Amino acid sequence: MKNYKHEISEYLEKEVETLKSLDIAAIDQVMQLLEQALSEEKTVYIFGNGGSAATASHFQNDFNKGVSEHTEKKFRFQCLNDNMATIMAIANDIGYEEVFRFQLQGRLQAGDLVIAISGSGNSSNVLRAVEYAKDCGNTVIGVTGYDGGRLKELCDVSLHAPVSSMQITEDIHMVFDHLMMSVFYKALCGIDHLSA
Repeated sequence: MKNYKHEISEYLEKEVETLKSLDIAAIDQVMQLLEQALSEEKTVYIFGNGGSAATASHFQNDFNKGVSEHTEKKFRFQCLNDNMATIMAIANDIGYEEVFRFQLQGRLQAGDLVIAISGSGNSSNVLRAVEYAKDCGNTVIGVTGYDGGRLKELCDVSLHAPVSSMQITEDIHMVFDHLMMSVFYKALCGIDHLSA
């Protein structure tokens, strides 16, 4: 059997290097936008494909239940890839490239946030929804990897994992979620998981 210690160390070293390069000011800006959405009872629409879909769903859980369990006002995350019947109907009847934009049309309200997740930054269905949100005047947070692609150019605030690895990119995207959740636990709920 092969010994994988070198490959394991190589992966972890790249992950740590990427974590150290993250834009803390951008994360802070996103947290301020999320706190404003919470205060003003605005909806936060979040979506992505594949692993990014799972990340979007995880964000929704962590904010709608995790943080909101301990706050008077509740986060209002809406994950656009969680209703498979709706996704499949749009994909079948209209086209897969419309699965996110269609769900935003006529529903976005002033002050609602849009969080678009795409490792490459170039997923066409994600970009179509982002372009629609921008046309409506809504703030878009882009969550990307690699060079950020078109999404990094279009979004108002970029949570970017500057690494050419989809696996590490998706790891970092979950770090964004759990980092912000943990900070909100302490700031909004008085719960410090880091001191336990």
